[in-house]
Amino acid sequence: MPEERTLYAQLAAAARAGRVDLTTIRYAISGAMTLPPELVREWEAVTGGLLVEGYGMTETSPISVGNPVAASRRPGTIGVPFPSTQVRVVDPDDPARDRPAGEPGELLVQGPQVFSGYWNRPDETAAVLLDGGWVRTGDVVVADPDGFLRVVDRIKELIITGGFNVYPSEVEDVLRELAEVQDVAVVGVRTDGGEQVVAAVVAADGAQVDAEAVRAHARERLAGYKVPRRVVVVDELPRSLIGKVLRREVREQIEDADRG
Repeated sequence: MPEERTLYAQLAAAARAGRVDLTTIRYAISGAMTLPPELVREWEAVTGGLLVEGYGMTETSPISVGNPVAASRRPGTIGVPFPSTQVRVVDPDDPARDRPAGEPGELLVQGPQVFSGYWNRPDETAAVLLDGGWVRTGDVVVADPDGFLRVVDRIKELIITGGFNVYPSEVEDVLRELAEVQDVAVVGVRTDGGEQVVAAVVAADGAQVDAEAVRAHARERLAGYKVPRRVVVVDELPRSLIGKVLRREVREQIEDADRG
């Protein structure tokens, strides 16, 4: 599990086993990646407190969107814009075009916390800071009709296969439903014809991963072009210092292995 998923899951498991007492915790905050709703429910069951999620980046100093610190928080979302903060969900190829509620698009943020630019880097500033003080986040989100936002993925990690867009997180969430899958990273492996969807899977303790069974599970829940063409079993996934899975390195390792 990536970063905070690991932290909260391990602490909740320790509480269930009686190794720690978490019942004095009233509020916990998560921001690095959307947490599965079942993990939020588990945490709140063992603590009696709330686990709320938010979103931000260095360029927004750093918080711009968050869940209410109350029972109205919505697990699986990053919440709603902070006071005095405006957001838009737009076409990543044309930020002037807004996407309707329910359709994925790039998140733009405007507000008093948005930066004024990168120091002595005008070209990079122009690439992310639009007219009117709107900053491009590089994250794809979906807005619910009542304004709650859900992160889909990073634009840079989007897989394009056969002309179709595949968001790795959507496929990963489906594969994590399998008991034999402890963790997974889905990447676009480059081929002569573009990109191929490949899943790198870490097996759960004592389990064996059947690649065809994994693909069959995906076919039941995803459009055909989203189903991994290959399933590669690995011992572990490369991570950053804060525990985030490095999909770029996963892709490079698979491509290196393919080259022999």
